[in-house]
Amino acid sequence: MLTILAFCSAVLMINCSSVITKDPGFQREWMLICFENYSKQDLIKYKARVDLSSSNENGKIKGSAYMGCNKIFFYTEFRNSGKLKISGLGSTMMACPDMKLEDDFSKRFKNMSYYQVDGHFLTLTDRQGYIMKFVAADWD
Repeated sequence: MLTILAFCSAVLMINCSSVITKDPGFQREWMLICFENYSKQDLIKYKARVDLSSSNENGKIKGSAYMGCNKIFFYTEFRNSGKLKISGLGSTMMACPDMKLEDDFSKRFKNMSYYQVDGHFLTLTDRQGYIMKFVAADWD
């Protein structure tokens, strides 16, 4: 009886420790809808988006972004009190005819330091007051 109980406990502990959890509040794909002087139509045309749907490993989410040309990759840490840390920013190196949105996004994105999730909207801000606003891609 003791052997059976020990076996069941071990199986239960192994299954519980391997569960990967995602925060549905921000761990999803986001479409950029408001950024500097770009129109919403331009952002849609470039398919501007950020993907934060990867699992959280040691407090970090490996993310990616696309602004019409290269794949941008980075790590994010969503911390308490709405604080955000973005690190390891890099990208593929394709030359495209129009890379202004991508360049502007990368320049601002690495400095984003605060986040707020409000329903299906994610807003990122930096210390100078620059804002990036996203809507969840799976929201109709």
